[in-house]
Amino acid sequence: MGSPLPPRESGQYIAERSQDVSVEEGGVERVAEMLYNLRHSDSLTARSWKKANPLAPSHNSDQAFNWVFVVDTMNFSFWPESESQQCEVTYKGITYTGYMTLCAAISRAMDEGIPITEPKYFSQMSVQELAHILRSDNETPMPMLEERHQVLTEGGRVLLEHGGSFRSFINPAGNDALKMVELIVEKIPSYRDEATYEGKRVSFYKRAQILVADLWGIMEARGEGDIINIDRLTMFADYRVPQALVYLGVLRYSDALMQALKNGELLASGDREEVEIRGCSIWSVELIKERFCKLVQERDTQTCSINSAIIDFYLWPYAKQHHKEMAHIPIHHTRCVYY
Repeated sequence: MGSPLPPRESGQYIAERSQDVSVEEGGVERVAEMLYNLRHSDSLTARSWKKANPLAPSHNSDQAFNWVFVVDTMNFSFWPESESQQCEVTYKGITYTGYMTLCAAISRAMDEGIPITEPKYFSQMSVQELAHILRSDNETPMPMLEERHQVLTEGGRVLLEHGGSFRSFINPAGNDALKMVELIVEKIPSYRDEATYEGKRVSFYKRAQILVADLWGIMEARGEGDIINIDRLTMFADYRVPQALVYLGVLRYSDALMQALKNGELLASGDREEVEIRGCSIWSVELIKERFCKLVQERDTQTCSINSAIIDFYLWPYAKQHHKEMAHIPIHHTRCVYY
């Protein structure tokens, strides 16, 4: 079937054929206006990376590069089977849930002297060692321990074959964000986030793109953010941002899909509805970005510098902050290593 369409083109292809998810023009306009009103805020700059990753090591340390590799390699499937069964990790007096349990667990391990950011260690660690590192405060473990162990040891072995660190691994891509994504996807199987939709291979590359965006965030924080093609990355299609897009009126689910999700039906990775949710999320954020840039050019007569990664960096914490208001909108549940 050939190479898959890149994420942006995949999003457009899916959105133009989607049956159960639609992109709403009015919602795109409203969110573009909302972001336009925040255009002078740090919330819409790469500087927001440190705010979004408060537990990361200092950006001045090369350890930060390996930290984001470890975290982003295991950055998938944190949703609980039920709200009363949340995996929790307490670190420095703060109890975390969801994605932040992973960040807290990795930071806790570092404080305990476990070399979790060293590829020589995590490439050959045992499942039991990882279980100890990711241990929960309660009886609910972090989901998919075996899968997290598999992808982390696999990733570690790849790094050892390419210089022994994430920074050395990524060097052949130069400072090109697209080449970085291609390199990650080519060399590390667990990052190949692809599907077939209406006869075409499509791709989302959620973890590969967020890994590159996190690298960019570190570089920006260091004052070295000269990565090209960062504006070619899309949003990172997961389960939290689509919920926010529905809440904001950007996406609309069919009655049948909404009811299925409210009934708690699981969607398998690659199911038509799952692909449509993710693809339409990508394309809707591309349209928001285009509309935002048009507003900046028309009203401020300035060049627009926002990209889809920054919009995602804004929408993901927005969804967390407003989770009570959007609790009536179900997230889609898919257990997989891609998000």
